[in-house]
Amino acid sequence: QVQPVESGGGSVQAGGSLKLSCVASGNNCAMGWFRQAPGNERELVSSINRDEAITYADSVKGRFAISADFAKNTLYLQMNDLKTEDTATYFCARREYAIFRTCAASWYWGRGTQVTVSS
Repeated sequence: QVQPVESGGGSVQAGGSLKLSCVASGNNCAMGWFRQAPGNERELVSSINRDEAITYADSVKGRFAISADFAKNTLYLQMNDLKTEDTATYFCARREYAIFRTCAASWYWGRGTQVTVSS
């Protein structure tokens, strides 16, 4: 399976913005962004499917915006008003179509890109 490739991470001061990008080649039914901070479990930040149904973690609602172009297999995450607690490795992930055009449960992960927010 093709692994997604993220870009756009970096260091920023609190209140600043970053935009993450991802190329996620495949027959995708959904794509998403996860993050993992040291000592924490990986958590879903935001997801989007081909019907443009979008989810956000409560902690990022109103600050982050996900967008995608499924024809080009590209995914973005605009992150505004960043907080120190947003510091983490961010992973792009994709889900493929399974039998009968259902959306498979498994996510395929990228290697991640680091986002560091300083106070």
